[in-house]
This record gives sequence, C-alpha cells and structure tokens, in this order.
Amino acid sequence: MTDSELENAFELVVFVTSILPSTRRSACQLTSLHLEFAKPANMLRTPASSLLRKSLVRSAPAAASRASSTAISNPTLKNIEKRWEGMPPQEQADLWMSLRDRMKGSWSDLTLQEKKAAYWIAFGPHGPRTVDPPGSGARVAWGVAVGLGVSLAIFAIIRSFARPPPITMNKEWQEASNERLIAQKADPITGISSEGYKGKGMVQSAPKGN
Repeated sequence: MTDSELENAFELVVFVTSILPSTRRSACQLTSLHLEFAKPANMLRTPASSLLRKSLVRSAPAAASRASSTAISNPTLKNIEKRWEGMPPQEQADLWMSLRDRMKGSWSDLTLQEKKAAYWIAFGPHGPRTVDPPGSGARVAWGVAVGLGVSLAIFAIIRSFARPPPITMNKEWQEASNERLIAQKADPITGISSEGYKGKGMVQSAPKGN
C-alpha cells in the first residue's frame, strides 16, 4: 500500500470515527479497527501504518468525549415511559448507553429530560418491575373460587357413583359386636371385657339412618 492510499484511508477512518456515536464503538473497539479492505494479508508495518494506528488511538477517545458531551434531544426522550416497552431491544440499548455516557460526566450537565429518562429506565415499573394492572387481585380470587367450585363438583359427581357404606359401619352392628366380645371375654385385662371398662369398644359410627 502506498503512502497516498494510506492517507486516503486515514481520512476515511477519521470521518467514520467523527460520526459514530459512543454507543456504537467504544474507544477500545476503535483502536482494534483495521483496514482489512486495504491491506494485503502479508502487509508489513511501515512508518505510515504506525502513524495511522497512533492517530486512531488519539482520535477514538476524542470522538467518544464529543458524543458524551452532546445532550440527547428532547424528542428522543419525550414520553419515554409510554414508548419504552414498544421500542426494539437494540434501540433501548442504544438509548441507555447514550444516557450512561452522559452520566459519566457532571450530573449538572444533564438536562431535566435526561435525568427523568435515566431514572425511569433504571428504576421504572417495566420488565420484571412491571406493576400488576388494576383488578388483578379480583381476577386471581375469582380464578381460585372457580377452581375450588369445579373441584367440589367433580368430587360430588364421583362420590355419587360410589357404593353405600358396608353394613358393618353402622352403630347397631358395632354394638352387637361389643356384646359378642364381652360374651367371649375378649381382652379381659384392659379391654372391653375388663372390670370397670368405660370405652366405646367397637362403636365408631353414628346410628343407622343418621
């Protein structure tokens, strides 16, 4: 590559770095920018290429500084609370990076719109901090009530197809079982046949028909 070609390439890079916002290229990224379209694969370092590289290193922070010192226009930040959720993710990231670069300087240099936008983007009710809309509690309560009602209805339907309780689960049968155990002197030490026993024995159900 000749010196004239390098000079033309240098002018092109300086122009690009002057129009690129800091949100697109950081200083570190700009220093690694190479003119792949102009240099051969086996290009050797020359004094001209070294000068170009040093100029890029010096011009990148200056371009970032100019971008951070420029206030973001009010139309860009107007009604950000209403527009934020509908903005594309890339546009959201670009706006936040611009505000972050602005906040690196003096807080007093920020406009009122920039302060409001920065606070709302960082702490506003959006994303995971979104506030539930009005009436959400009532809808949840109604949903729980409907779920319980459906569950009880299903239980009642299934219970209606069940068989009746066995004959051994009525009080008369269980009292007769007590009399038979006493007649057989079952458990005479501490059980139903023991002296002074006051327990229920086999009785555990209500009278038949109750």
